[in-house]
Amino acid sequence: MKLSDFDFDLPETLIATRPAVPRTAARLLLAEGPGIEDRQVADLPDILRPGDVLVLNDTKVMPVHLDGARHRDSAQGPVTARIRVNLLEPLPDGRWTALLKPLRKLREGEEIVFAPGFAARFEGVEGDHAILHFDLEGEDFDTALETAGAMPLPPYIAARRAPDAQDMTDYQTVFARQRGAVAAPTASLHFDRALLDRLEAAGVEFVHVTLHVGAGTFLPVKVDDITQHRMHSERGEITAEAAERLNRARAEGRRVIPVGTTALRLIESAANEDGTLAAWQGSTDIFITPGYRFRVTDGLMTNFHLPKSTLMMLVSALMGADTIRNIYRHAIDTGYRFFSYGDSSLLLPETGAGARKVAQRS
Repeated sequence: MKLSDFDFDLPETLIATRPAVPRTAARLLLAEGPGIEDRQVADLPDILRPGDVLVLNDTKVMPVHLDGARHRDSAQGPVTARIRVNLLEPLPDGRWTALLKPLRKLREGEEIVFAPGFAARFEGVEGDHAILHFDLEGEDFDTALETAGAMPLPPYIAARRAPDAQDMTDYQTVFARQRGAVAAPTASLHFDRALLDRLEAAGVEFVHVTLHVGAGTFLPVKVDDITQHRMHSERGEITAEAAERLNRARAEGRRVIPVGTTALRLIESAANEDGTLAAWQGSTDIFITPGYRFRVTDGLMTNFHLPKSTLMMLVSALMGADTIRNIYRHAIDTGYRFFSYGDSSLLLPETGAGARKVAQRS
């Protein structure tokens, strides 16, 4: 398939720059097979079945957008330059990869100061990224980052407005607990505590997994032949308890529904050929395109994705390319809000992994 197969025209007015308030007031496009129904996220307890399992990504977004300054003496006197930093990923030795602007103003070994007592040394460039070594580590680093940093909003929001204090709440899930992401698992942003309680009372089960979403999630596909695209890698973990609960649900014929493409990619990466899971930890660069056979997934709750993105390919693999084109056409025609702060969808294909397992058993 070609990249152009996943393109569509999206009016800029449908790109959300703030979430719905309250979170559960967001619209929810319910797609069961080819059928489409317009609902709200708040309706989930009435839509899901008792025994359904929602797989939640409990990664916590770090406020990795930093504004700093470097100071240099010159013949004309001290010179100060503003440096914008977006941290990308921690390295095993305590350093960080980062994007710096403007990179050309820095010399190797120079210090960037973000706040009193919080600075980093620029150690050069490796590949496409700068390398920073901070003067703090552990809890001291975490505390300083929480104070000095801002949420790393996606490019399509950051181009329209700067991050602010409200994003510290809006761009974090209510069940976030494992620090490590530089982007949010945005389908999960629609949940609040009251909705989780209502779902639990309705018999819906929650299983937590962790995939630390990286900045690579926003990288565009640059090749027309999608088989030549190199997928970014992200770190994740599934505990033994989470694996056992998912295995039990599948054995009992209950639906496993990841909330977000990050949770889906993680469980599909860890699953054996027969769909069983065990404790798993590592990195995944799984690239799901039409033709992929889902091993665990029976449905997916997800926001509306960018044209020509790997996530458009993933949802096309789950629902079928023609069905997804119809879903997105309906979403655009009826004014659904798109991307990270936008509305959501619940995609339930006619034959999920669990349905196939039950059919094979019978």
